[in-house]
Amino acid sequence: MPPSPKGHVIAMGGGGFSMEPGNTLLDDYVLAQARRSKPRICFLGSASGDAASYVEKFYVAFSQQACEPTHLPMFVTPPPDIARIVPRQDVFYVGGGSTRNLLLIWREWGLHRQLAREWRRGKVFAGVSAGSLCWFESGVSDSFGPRLAPVHALGWIRGSHCPHYDGEAERRPAYHALVRRGALPAGYAADDGAALHFVGRKLRRIVSSRPNAKAYRVTRVGQAVTEKPLSTDFLGGRGTR
Repeated sequence: MPPSPKGHVIAMGGGGFSMEPGNTLLDDYVLAQARRSKPRICFLGSASGDAASYVEKFYVAFSQQACEPTHLPMFVTPPPDIARIVPRQDVFYVGGGSTRNLLLIWREWGLHRQLAREWRRGKVFAGVSAGSLCWFESGVSDSFGPRLAPVHALGWIRGSHCPHYDGEAERRPAYHALVRRGALPAGYAADDGAALHFVGRKLRRIVSSRPNAKAYRVTRVGQAVTEKPLSTDFLGGRGTR
């Protein structure tokens, strides 16, 4: 039996440098989980097709932090030497966009296996939107068009996930409907500004960059859906670091 994974997954419903450029609380929290005082942090912009503007925002944000930022482009020819690059990193930060496209290109080049190996070794993985959803078994995605639909993801974290729970009006009712009819298993929802922090497969803590941002456990009971708010620590308050 393989050993239990030791790594961290910090799944942000929304927020971070791309959505809150003046609020570094979530990004600070991500860096603080690394084992080194000046961690190497690698941005994965696959969900946006490695959009240059997104990559630039990452460098602008993290060049001001105590870290060594780099990025791993997948939409290039020839492809990068992922077997050499990935093990050198301490933190992986996955951007938003199309969860489906992210999964397709990672699987095509075997990046998902390289990342899983580093997760088992204790590295830190974080992401927003698609970069939040990709670690779960499944979740609510707009990757297939304007209508929200289920997407099957990496399965590191058991259950389903819904990011942008309060940030996009259609997310909450769509998630409830999919769980109610069994198209998605029970799981976790996160508001913009809220992040679910897992160590291995166990939920350790929920943190937020906004005072009112929350995360929720969403389950089906009979033909109904229940939504339970989970205790969330606002990182801007005293004693929450």
